[in-house]
Amino acid sequence: NTSSPFCSGSRSSKTFKPKKNIPEGSHQYELLKHAEATLGSGNLRMAVMLPEGEDLNEWVAVNTVDFFNQINMLYGTITDFCTEESCPVMSAGPKYEYHWADGTNIKKPIKCSAPKYIDYLMTWVQDQLDDETLFPSKIGVPFPKNFMSVAKTILKRLFRVYAHIYHQHFDPVIQLQEEAHLNTSFKHFIFFVQEFNLIDRRELAPLQELIEKLTSKDR
Repeated sequence: NTSSPFCSGSRSSKTFKPKKNIPEGSHQYELLKHAEATLGSGNLRMAVMLPEGEDLNEWVAVNTVDFFNQINMLYGTITDFCTEESCPVMSAGPKYEYHWADGTNIKKPIKCSAPKYIDYLMTWVQDQLDDETLFPSKIGVPFPKNFMSVAKTILKRLFRVYAHIYHQHFDPVIQLQEEAHLNTSFKHFIFFVQEFNLIDRRELAPLQELIEKLTSKDR
């Protein structure tokens, strides 16, 4: 079998989970369009700032959905390389290992393979995003009091997928010519969480050097 390893997997070109769509015509959709337009200007620091007169919760919600979709797509390109055999534990380099717990179905953290962990993680995030009481999509429906803490937990967990891809699967990312895409997505993510203090510095430690490298040019 001489076919290239990139074509063999049926999963490689598909997204890992269905994309979460923001309803067209909604205010959140307008915000997403605004975010995309400012991103196009190339200035990521500006692009993450809260647009004038907008609600912070709503801005965080729209961007969280967008990051979920981006990470979903990026991970989808390398699922063939992230297997039970290649990644028996969910790690971000030798010093960082993650065990899964969601606090409801799995209360005591369990050790599991990276694909299993990421499946749990992305399914859990998707459930939060689909919960109208947490992420209301209708105009005028208020965000819950605990919205920011939920968003912080989601973003903290999504970061782990970036960390795993960078530490364990960077070679296929380069082979697939996804490196620029991954770096831009991650840089956008980091600027966003830095702008609103959404992830504790300790949590970012596995990619600290990369974060410094990517953000130092834009101070």
